[in-house]
Amino acid sequence: MRRIVSLLCLLALLPLIAAAQDAEPKKAGVLVVYFSDKGHTKAMAEAVGRGAGAVDGAAVTVLDVATATPEDVLAADAVIVGSPVYKANVAPKAQEFINSWPIRDARLHDKIGAAFATGSGLSAGEELVQTNILQSMLVCQMIVVGGPGSGQPFGASSMDEDPSGGADAKKQEGLVADHYLKKGEALGKRVAELAVRLKKAK
Repeated sequence: MRRIVSLLCLLALLPLIAAAQDAEPKKAGVLVVYFSDKGHTKAMAEAVGRGAGAVDGAAVTVLDVATATPEDVLAADAVIVGSPVYKANVAPKAQEFINSWPIRDARLHDKIGAAFATGSGLSAGEELVQTNILQSMLVCQMIVVGGPGSGQPFGASSMDEDPSGGADAKKQEGLVADHYLKKGEALGKRVAELAVRLKKAK
C-alpha cells in the first residue's frame, strides 16, 4: 500500500518537476568554428572561446571546420568564424564550410554572427577576410556583430608582424601575442553577452 501511495505522489509531482525544468533559462549556444593551417587561428579561436565562456548563461563550443557541421551552426544561437588570410581572401576550407550552410533554412535568420582572422603582417588582408565572412553571414540573414570599441570594428584579428617596428609580435610561449588574444577574448565576450540577452528576450 505504501508503495502505491509513494508512486501516486511521484506521479503527482512529475508535472511540477517538468514545469520547474522548463522555467530554468536555457543557455545561449555560442559556436566558435575555425580553420587553422599553422596554429595561429586555432590560438585565436581558443581565446574567443575563453571570452565567450566567461559570460554567465553562455555554453561555448570550439570546433575545427574539419569536424564542424551545418547542423552545429543551426543549433547555435551565435556563430563566430575564424580564418587565416589566404592572398587577402578567406581560406578555401573555411569558405567551403560557410558555403555548406543551408541559406534558405529559417534557423539561420537572426542568428548572431561574428568573425576573426589571422595574417602575416599589417595590411595583409585581415579586415578583408573579416568583412568577407560577415558578408556571407548577411546573405544568410544573420545579425553580424563587430568587436567592442573602434579598435576592432570588424571582429578580431592578429598578425605576426609587430606594428611598432619589432621583428615580430609573437611571444616565446605562444604563436599569437597576448594583446591580440585579448582582442579575441573581447570579441567572444561581446558576442556571448548579446546571445544571452537575445535568448532571454525570446
